[in-house]
Amino acid sequence: MFPRFIWFVIFGVLLLLIGRYWPDFRGSRPTEPHATPRTVAARGDLAADEKSTIEIFERSRDSVVYITTKALVRDVWTRNVFAVPRGTGSGFIWDSAGNLITNFHVIQGASEATVKLSDGRDYRAALVGASPSHDIAVLRIGVGFKRPPPIPIGTSHDLKVGQKVFAIGNPFGLDWTLTTGIVSALDRSLQGEGSVIEHLIQTDAAINPGNSGGPLLDSAGRLIGISTAIYSPSGASAGIGFAVPVDTVNRVVPQLIRGGKYIRPALGIEVDEGINQRLAGAAGVAGVFILRVSPGSAAARAGLKGASVTRDRGIIPGDIITAVNGKGVDSVAKLFARLDDFAVGDVVRLTVLREGRTVEVDVTLQPGGA
Repeated sequence: MFPRFIWFVIFGVLLLLIGRYWPDFRGSRPTEPHATPRTVAARGDLAADEKSTIEIFERSRDSVVYITTKALVRDVWTRNVFAVPRGTGSGFIWDSAGNLITNFHVIQGASEATVKLSDGRDYRAALVGASPSHDIAVLRIGVGFKRPPPIPIGTSHDLKVGQKVFAIGNPFGLDWTLTTGIVSALDRSLQGEGSVIEHLIQTDAAINPGNSGGPLLDSAGRLIGISTAIYSPSGASAGIGFAVPVDTVNRVVPQLIRGGKYIRPALGIEVDEGINQRLAGAAGVAGVFILRVSPGSAAARAGLKGASVTRDRGIIPGDIITAVNGKGVDSVAKLFARLDDFAVGDVVRLTVLREGRTVEVDVTLQPGGA
């Protein structure tokens, strides 16, 4: 145990040290009257990839739009109907006629949509057409002057994992934001509302709420997809985003502009995903079981055969489609996706399992659902 005076000495030394080194914010400040800004270090030229990224953004920015939507609601007390804000999203100019593209889920359930251009002008948009199964919608605005340019169109069938991509959109309402990344995977599937969206591009470019409907670009500044969704438990970007490929967009959008809806190429057969899973599991076969062939359909003319039902309500399988033009199908959704790569009037070759034998059947696609 130290004597008491030793503790007093230690305490006094500590007070001196504190007084010497602790800044006195309440007293005089150690200012420097001759302080000047520091000399700026020479930056040098931007790197080549930085210049390329800046050029892509500046060239594409004016083609990207900010979309806000409203929905009609009724006051339960007054019974009056009024519009309230519903959500925001992104889109991009498709052509010189004022058509622009966004996701269907951006405008789903909305009573009106307002489109804001990069120069600040606002326009009320009209719905031209939509394809919920592709999550694509076409809007139109009447731009009388200084029409924003359409984004150049690229291709998606030749994309490679590892390619650089650039996403422009309005995440969380932060308008005209650029994020970059790579193609992480191809031909992904995602469950949408009531349907499965196929052939999606997966990317690690940051895609957040509000990016939906914005363009995904390649390193040449060409459109290769529409940013459509993210995979994230928190609802924010987790490095897994998805985009509808431009080859799908370039096939669907002209139909929407011409007629307001998309007509799927079809075979003229009846199929069911739930029944198909049970039959495939019982038979140990990966394919699509044809339940019924519509009379007079393309499938009927090609000689395809449906299933038959026994007296005890058992099912005797008919033809089982296992591939379309050599590409395998193991579900109804995959069959629709394979057919969707073609147009009405195209001839496709189906690989069919019939009574234990594999046969090839050519079918001319008709308009319809299946």
